[in-house]
Amino acid sequence: MPYIQTYKELIAQRVAEGDTGALAVDMLKAAAVNNGDWTGRWTQVLGRLRELPADARKALADALVEQYHADRAGPDARGHALTLLGIVARDLPEDFLSTERLKKLDELSRQHSFWHGSSYEALAEAELATGRALAPAVVAVIRRSAMDTYSPASLTRLAARLTTPALNVGEEWAEQALRDTADPDWQALLAHTTTATAARPTPQWNHRAAALIDALGADRIRETILPWLALVGRPRTFPLDRAAHQPDHNHAYDPYNANALRGLTWILALLPPHPDTTRALGALVDTSLKKVAGLGPRNPKVANAAVNALARLDGESALAELARLATRVTYKGTLKPLNTALDTRAEAMGLSREEIEELAVPAYGLTEIGRAEHRLGDVTALIEIHRTRALLTWRNAAGKPVKTVPASVRRDHADDLKDLKAAAKDIDRMLSAQSERLDRQFLARRTWPYAAWRERYLDHPLVGTLARRLLWTVDGTTVGHADGALRTLTDDPVEDGREVRLWHPVGHDPAEIVAWRDWLERHAITQPFKQAHREVYLLTDAERTTATYSNRFAAHFLRQHQFHSLAAVRGWHNKLRLSVDDEAPPAVRELPQWGLRAEYWIEGDGGENYEDITESGSFLRLRTDQVRFYPIDAPENSAHCCGGEYHMWLRDGRDPVDPLPLDSVPPLVLSEVLRDVDLFVGVASVGNDPTWQDGGPSGRFREYWTSYGFGELTQSAETRRVLLERLIPRLAIADRCTLEGRFLHVKGERHTYKIHLGSGNILMTPNDQYLCIVPKSAPGSAPQTGYLPYEGDRMLAVILSKAMLLADDTRITDPTILSQL
Repeated sequence: MPYIQTYKELIAQRVAEGDTGALAVDMLKAAAVNNGDWTGRWTQVLGRLRELPADARKALADALVEQYHADRAGPDARGHALTLLGIVARDLPEDFLSTERLKKLDELSRQHSFWHGSSYEALAEAELATGRALAPAVVAVIRRSAMDTYSPASLTRLAARLTTPALNVGEEWAEQALRDTADPDWQALLAHTTTATAARPTPQWNHRAAALIDALGADRIRETILPWLALVGRPRTFPLDRAAHQPDHNHAYDPYNANALRGLTWILALLPPHPDTTRALGALVDTSLKKVAGLGPRNPKVANAAVNALARLDGESALAELARLATRVTYKGTLKPLNTALDTRAEAMGLSREEIEELAVPAYGLTEIGRAEHRLGDVTALIEIHRTRALLTWRNAAGKPVKTVPASVRRDHADDLKDLKAAAKDIDRMLSAQSERLDRQFLARRTWPYAAWRERYLDHPLVGTLARRLLWTVDGTTVGHADGALRTLTDDPVEDGREVRLWHPVGHDPAEIVAWRDWLERHAITQPFKQAHREVYLLTDAERTTATYSNRFAAHFLRQHQFHSLAAVRGWHNKLRLSVDDEAPPAVRELPQWGLRAEYWIEGDGGENYEDITESGSFLRLRTDQVRFYPIDAPENSAHCCGGEYHMWLRDGRDPVDPLPLDSVPPLVLSEVLRDVDLFVGVASVGNDPTWQDGGPSGRFREYWTSYGFGELTQSAETRRVLLERLIPRLAIADRCTLEGRFLHVKGERHTYKIHLGSGNILMTPNDQYLCIVPKSAPGSAPQTGYLPYEGDRMLAVILSKAMLLADDTRITDPTILSQL
């Protein structure tokens, strides 16, 4: 960089000549040459300017002011002039361009951070030199910028001097914390939380925290901090500007405040255990792991800190929260400390991991299966579980239901009311988690002693509401719970046993499966997930021919991020495909109880155009290929992220391992793995996106969209068809509906409509014209159809909603739909 030396010599020459006007022009030219980046050897140029005598710097500052106001100066030149002024005018008595500097600082305060090479800290230094404090939003951007790995020492030193406010403004929780902490002891505690920059607190950190807790009181601290945590994740109080092709930091945590959040979790771990604390820490994990486009989870470090805090707390509620999170969290970095915490508890108690998860489920005050009564004065509060929701209702002194919370409860029992509402929310979250845990037990090969099973499942006040809607096998006899007892298919009671298993339709005769479906309907039992109606995937002739792999779910195009999330929920490990020169393994589900590993081969799709990749470089879509099975300890397969042959990665002289013949895979394992893959395709395929009738980008998916959206039904869609055969006669629109092949035909006044039972896409007469109706992303409950045998089939709800709408098509008012009719 010979021009660096040139500018250093030029400085000396201009000063010797006394031509500071020319020097100002030279420095602005230098800033244009380096694009405002004063890093590297350019810092030597700035060093020469700082070393100039005060009178030379004063003259240069005057010249820079003149250049700032010159007609030819553009916004970049003015910005460079302000920065250079901050550097050369340090320690001078004059305050140059203060109004303009404040305006520039205000602009910076609306950014997430600034590039350290711009030396914008000089503007803040100049402002501080006047004796004025920096605006809180300016302090925030300096702190965030200083946290960058490459930030210069000057910026780091400046950020360290900015001790007020204790937290960065812009987040609702932080601003509330600032309002609540005028007391010096509180300010000391808040300042201490911002020093939580490591993964775990040191003994010294805890010692200082303990002293601060003693000064304020444990109860006071908990009651003050927990409302702050409830505000975490809310929209910013003022938005940050977003540059083109940059992630939107408005939905992420402020990184400086994130350290304080981590410190707050450490503080809570030092307090006596309390149900409110565990509830708040669990919610913080959930909030911190929510995805932000282009960034991933909001802040895994905060989530991990909350998990570690839960692990340090004693008591039933903390263990329950860890167990709940273990069924919900899919982010590997947080799942690891979760598993470690639960494994450690299990080992300390001499139990298996499965047992600790079962014993960790609290009753939440329920005194009967799914029910509890609480007397508050002359009012009775009832918590009752209806399927997967807890409802809080009220009865007056006469025992009659009332619609709203009685005034006497609000007035005299505010704390009890708060606890009841919190318990109802806790029950909702735990019911969802336990339903997912039970749904994953089919491959766990679990058996239970009868007495332990009754205690932990059938007669547990919360889990019992799920277990009593499932089928079980007691000593080889299939049973369900009805009319207060376990009963066989002929309703004979079963009162005792030795060994219990969760029932699965694999291995049972079709007639027996249908009989149990009828039994569930006769007793009006809605299962929490598909069990009696669960799809069974048997080997096809094509799979017997290929022998070691299944192409049943190959050649599909999936939305990558939706597939990635769904795979994680179902216990699969997957690596996002990036449009880079790198390799990745297939999506994998490890089955240690069976000694097997299932693989679903995938690759990134597109990438030639920006419309196929995200701002972070990941593919928007995937192409799918084979499903294979290997011994669990076989070497890993991998392929290029952008596509190509899979190959086995052999290390340490290992020999390649062949895939297992499909007919050697246990039928239950084969069925459940293929069911997962069917779910991935059924949910994430671009073929079930009603807006893609034009084939998506460049129209290249038109043929696939048509073949998938109106093609042969998958096994899950066939199950849906069988259910609709029983449901349709009960519908109010039954006389307008018929099932024919792959479609539900609905006769409206304007047209007859054909709704595909797999994708939910619609064709209408005449000429099978496509009708685009986009369902809500999170639809409410399904239309009222009477009894449903199981929960969780979103596509069934979509199909029924569309049928109800189209059967009465003269009342449609949506202009987008009307324009197509």
